[in-house]
Amino acid sequence: MTTVLELAGRPDAHPATVRELEEATRVRLGAAADTTPEILRLLAEDSSVTVRAAVAMNPATPEQADRVLALDTDERVRTLLARKMALLLPGLPARSRSALEGHVLATLADLVKDEAVRVRAAIAEVVKDMPAAPRDLVLRLARDGAIRVCEPVIRLSPLLTGEDLLALLADAATPGVAEALAQRPGLPASVADRIAASADTHAITALLANHSAAIREATLDALVGRARSQPEWHEPLARRPALSARAARALSAIVTTQVLSLLAGRGDLDASVIRDLRRRLDERQAARNAVAGTQAPSLLEAQARVRALAAEGGLDEAALLAAAQRGEAQLCTAMLAAAADVPVAVVERAAALRSGKAMVSLVWKASFTMRAAGALQVLLCHLPPDAVLADRGGGNFPLAVDEMRWQVEFLLRGTR
Repeated sequence: MTTVLELAGRPDAHPATVRELEEATRVRLGAAADTTPEILRLLAEDSSVTVRAAVAMNPATPEQADRVLALDTDERVRTLLARKMALLLPGLPARSRSALEGHVLATLADLVKDEAVRVRAAIAEVVKDMPAAPRDLVLRLARDGAIRVCEPVIRLSPLLTGEDLLALLADAATPGVAEALAQRPGLPASVADRIAASADTHAITALLANHSAAIREATLDALVGRARSQPEWHEPLARRPALSARAARALSAIVTTQVLSLLAGRGDLDASVIRDLRRRLDERQAARNAVAGTQAPSLLEAQARVRALAAEGGLDEAALLAAAQRGEAQLCTAMLAAAADVPVAVVERAAALRSGKAMVSLVWKASFTMRAAGALQVLLCHLPPDAVLADRGGGNFPLAVDEMRWQVEFLLRGTR
């Protein structure tokens, strides 16, 4: 008995026969590798977007049908077609001008100009690290005005030369281009120099975190000199490979105790530098112990100081970090509680639990940054450096917003 699919797939099947089939059957026809080109051309103009999407994904779809789909009114269909065409690139015959190659390249050339960002982004996501992608297509994507399109190509494409990268940096009108460049594996020193000389702090933070980037010693020293007012650079600088003795000593004078501990624990610095760093670390610890043993204010005194600070507009992260560097745990507790608008007992509970997640969540609620979160995890929760929750790059919090809200609510429930 002839099935509906077999009837519809016959070369002599009447178009009306196919149109009368149920949508689910037409979808299966559109996706099947053995459906005849005539039927696929018909289904490319089907009234159902689901059917047209199936045809767009089908590698057996003929050229004429693909041309119809490239003009489809639904961008989801065009997106699926764009992805399919990009995925065909590695399989094209090398050094030949086959009909398939001409069709794929021509279709991609049209789709890369599509007004829908998601269509262009679909191509970029496939070709971002593809050595066989056409260079002109990659350059077009890298210069795209939408960061969602250009970012993966700028960050990963092996076809972009050092000259291309410098040109992209010079012409960048889209926010995020420099940061994407800064994350490229093996970034050349010439590009790193240009990024380091800019005012884009997010890009510089990403550059410092990219250990495969070639950063000249003079460039790194210049960034250390600017780092006093850029606390988000401190930890990435302290973790940079091949850090010079001069840079390490300069950093040790401006970073928190937590980052200083990280510096002093490096195994690639000269022994004399390590001795200097550990001496400075011991001095800070001694000063903190002295404050804790003889000069630490009571909690009531700390709260009074916080109220005075708030009245003067001085309850900010800089004041909190200064108190943390002095080891004033009670003052930091009172400051965090006031800034986060929670009872002091909530901060004390997070500290007693030694929960990095809880402390990070309170810092987030207080509208402070991950620099404060790192310092308070060490000071209040007594976490060792390797257990401290760090940011996800660019100062971003390592927890989802919903999780941080839950952590705060959990602490509040436990202190009611």
